Amino acid sequence: MLLHDSIAHTAAAMPSPADSNHTRHRLTPADVIATLPADATPEQKDSAIQANFKPGKTDYGGCPDTLHMPGTEVGRSIRDAATEEFHEESMFLADSLKYTGTGGGNYGVAGDPVPYAVRNDDMITALLLVCFVLVAVALSNSRRFIVKQLKDFFYVPHGETTVITETSSEVRFQVFLTLHTCLQLALFQYFYTKHYIGDTFILESEYQLIAIYFAMFTGYFIMRGLLYTTVNTVFFGSKKNLQWIKSLLFITSTEGVVFFPLVLLQVYFDLPIQNIVIYFIVVLVFVKMLTFYKCYFIFFHRTGGFLQIILYFCALEIIPVAAFWGALVITGNHLKINF
Repeated sequence: MLLHDSIAHTAAAMPSPADSNHTRHRLTPADVIATLPADATPEQKDSAIQANFKPGKTDYGGCPDTLHMPGTEVGRSIRDAATEEFHEESMFLADSLKYTGTGGGNYGVAGDPVPYAVRNDDMITALLLVCFVLVAVALSNSRRFIVKQLKDFFYVPHGETTVITETSSEVRFQVFLTLHTCLQLALFQYFYTKHYIGDTFILESEYQLIAIYFAMFTGYFIMRGLLYTTVNTVFFGSKKNLQWIKSLLFITSTEGVVFFPLVLLQVYFDLPIQNIVIYFIVVLVFVKMLTFYKCYFIFFHRTGGFLQIILYFCALEIIPVAAFWGALVITGNHLKINF
């Protein structure tokens, strides 16, 4: 009751805003507080001010703002200014040396970036998907050719060496699968490099590392074919050499199809790299055994030169593979960043 009586008494004692026009000056909140007792509480002061002053409607002028800096855009209306942008407005906003305000609009702190994973890489996923679709279509349309190649591969001729006749589409099919083999081997070498050599490289993108390995494997298979052609044409004749090149092309194309599940397991199921290496070595040894078998029955079946085939196979197959593996490791070591 005392609080309300004091507020009512103060309100009655103060002139109204309408009557203040006849006083010496307009009523201010300081005048209202000055009439209160010295021991008035903040609540009493607030109530007295609310009793003497009523908020009115603010009417902004409709005249355009012409007080902007010459050569700059016309200032925006206060009604259009967003709250998070208005506190950065300044006549020196465009000058970085004169603008001393603190930038706003950034909330929270930056989180830890998600670690890179091959399974989340859209480019690798799209590449593997395209390879899967093309290989599936090629295998479905070339089943008879594959069966014929398998029969001719394990068939031991008793007469003259026969040449396998192939159509242009079948040759293109094998060339595509050979490029597919180069890609799978490049991806395998990329996984090996990331695990055993380093994670950071001087290249702008990790795709460039895969492209370098792909180019190296493609060049290796081309150089191997040229080396075999040169040696076999001199010592065995063009007919046996043609049969050997076609058999070698079939082995290489099949090798990529066998390696494809290995790459998928590594990308999407995090197969341990140790298991991948074991799988790769087993497949590689099996492929070399088939190559040795075919080489023996094409070139050395009638002569029976066991020592000659060992020297031939080591010089044209084992030593180039070992040298090429060393080149891959050296390339990875030169491209990584040493801290």
